[in-house]
Amino acid sequence: MSAPSKLAQRSDIISEFERVHYWHGISVDPPDLLYRSDLESNPFPVPSPGTRWFALPIKTAEGVFNTPLNPVWHTVAPLIVDLFKSRSIKYSALKTARFTTEHEDGTKTLGPIVIWVASHPGTTTAENARDVSPDILHILEDNGVEGVVVEWYEGSVEKLAGPPLMLVTNEANPTRFVRRTFTAALGMPIANQDNDVQGSASFFFHENNKDGVSSSRVLAVTNKHVLHTDTTVDYQFGEWGTPPIRALVTRNADEIVRFAGEVARLKAKPRSAKNAQADDDDEALEASKEQLTKLKKNKIKLQEFYEEVYTKWNDIDRRTIGFVDWAPKISITVDDRHYTRDIGTVELDPQKFAEIFQANVVDLGTKFAPEDLNTMFWPNNANPSGLKFPSDRLLRIRGVVTRELLANPECFDENGNPIFIVGKDGNSTGLTVGRYSGLEAYLGNEFGEDSIEIAIYNYSNMSGNFSAKGDSGSLIFTGDGRMVAILHSGTPEGHVTYATPAWWFIEQLKIQYPHADFDRTSF
Repeated sequence: MSAPSKLAQRSDIISEFERVHYWHGISVDPPDLLYRSDLESNPFPVPSPGTRWFALPIKTAEGVFNTPLNPVWHTVAPLIVDLFKSRSIKYSALKTARFTTEHEDGTKTLGPIVIWVASHPGTTTAENARDVSPDILHILEDNGVEGVVVEWYEGSVEKLAGPPLMLVTNEANPTRFVRRTFTAALGMPIANQDNDVQGSASFFFHENNKDGVSSSRVLAVTNKHVLHTDTTVDYQFGEWGTPPIRALVTRNADEIVRFAGEVARLKAKPRSAKNAQADDDDEALEASKEQLTKLKKNKIKLQEFYEEVYTKWNDIDRRTIGFVDWAPKISITVDDRHYTRDIGTVELDPQKFAEIFQANVVDLGTKFAPEDLNTMFWPNNANPSGLKFPSDRLLRIRGVVTRELLANPECFDENGNPIFIVGKDGNSTGLTVGRYSGLEAYLGNEFGEDSIEIAIYNYSNMSGNFSAKGDSGSLIFTGDGRMVAILHSGTPEGHVTYATPAWWFIEQLKIQYPHADFDRTSF
C-alpha cells in the first residue's frame, strides 16, 4: 500500500491559514505546520472575515542556549527517539529552536523552547503528532524542563550535493565574483567527472611525515558523496570540474545599454537657463558618462576573461585539478557519537595550485560589505575578539571551535539573548550567514538509522536560505575565522542545514593523516 498523500493527511486540527503561514519568515519556502502542542493556549492570529490587509508575524529560528534543556538534551533526546520508535513515528529530524517573532509595530518577542520534529512525508498525521506530544512533554518534565512546546511538520533531509588556477582579484576587477570558480579560495565548486553531483571544497591541508617534515602532497577536503555516487564503498579515484561563467558578461552588456541610453537622454535634454534643475542634470550626465566609461572597460576585461576561460577550460580534461586520495564510505557508526562521516580528500595538482595557493582563506566576495558582515556577526558591536572582517574580503581560517565552545556563544542580540552566528561560502548559494541551533539535532533516515548533526537556521526572513543543493562540502565558520562544521545535508524547503562538527571531522582526518598540517600558508 502506498503512503497517504500530504493532502489526505490534513485534518481540522489545524486551520488551513495557520498550516500554511505559521512559520512565515524562517525561509524562502517554509514548511507547513502539521501540529503544535500549544494550540489552545496560544492561538495563531488570523484575519477577520472581510479583512483586506493583514500583516503576518515574521519569525526567525534562533538557537537554544543557557536553558534547563541544554545540560540534559543528550539524555532526553534519545528517550524521545525511543518513544518515536515505540509508537511507529517515522521521524526524520529531532531538533530544538526558539522563534523570534517580529510584530507589525516592529517589536520582537522570543518564544519558548520548541522541540521541533520533522516526520518523513506521508507517514505521520496531525492526530499521531497530537497523541504523542504529551509523552514528549512528560519526558522533559521528568528531567526538570518545563514550559516547552512541541511543533511538527513533514520534511525530509537530502544531500546538498588545464592551466594554473587564478588569483583572487581586488574588488574593482569586474571578474572578481565570477572567477571564484577558478580560484583556490575555500568554497571552490567541485564535481566528479563521472557524474553531475556538485559540491564545494571545505579546506586544505599539507601531509607531513612523522618528523613534522612536509611532503610534496597538499590535499583538499570535501564530502564523500560529492566525489563518488556510490557512497557505500571506499573509493580511490575521481576528478574535479567547474561550471560555465557566461552570465556576468551578459549582465554587464545589459548595463552598458542602459547607461548609454541615459547619457543620450541627458545630452538631448534642453537647458533653457542655468538653474538648480540644469545643475542636477549636468551632474547626472557626468556620473552616467563615468559609469558608461567604467562599464565599457569592464566589458573588455570580461570578454577577455570569457575568451580565456573558454579557450583554456572548455575541454573537461583541462579541468582536472586533482585525484581522490581517500574517500571512505559514508557512516554514522564510526564511534558512539553517531556523527556523519562523509569525507573525501583530493590530492591537488601542483601545476594548478603552486603559484596561486593562499591556503585556507574564504573569499567573502561582493554580496555583503565588510561593515554589514560585522553588524550581522556581532550585533551592537558585541565582538569579544575585537576582530573585523578584512577590507580585502579574504578571511583566513585558523583554528576550530571545540564542542565545549559550541555550547557557549560569545555574542548576544539587542535583547541580551545569546546567539551564535556562522557563515559559509558554497558552490550554489555563495556567501551566506546563519544561526547555530545551540543543541545538536537527531536525524532518522528511512531505514531507521539515527545520526547526530550540527543544525544551522537561516539568519533572517530577508537573508535567503543558508544553503541549497550543490553546497555540500562547504565549510561553516565563525566571524573570526574558526571552523565550525562541514555542510552535508539540508531540507528541501531550505529552513535547516545539517553538518558534521569540524572538531570531530578533523579527528577522523587525523586517523588517516596523523601528521596533517592545517596551518601552512604556502604550497
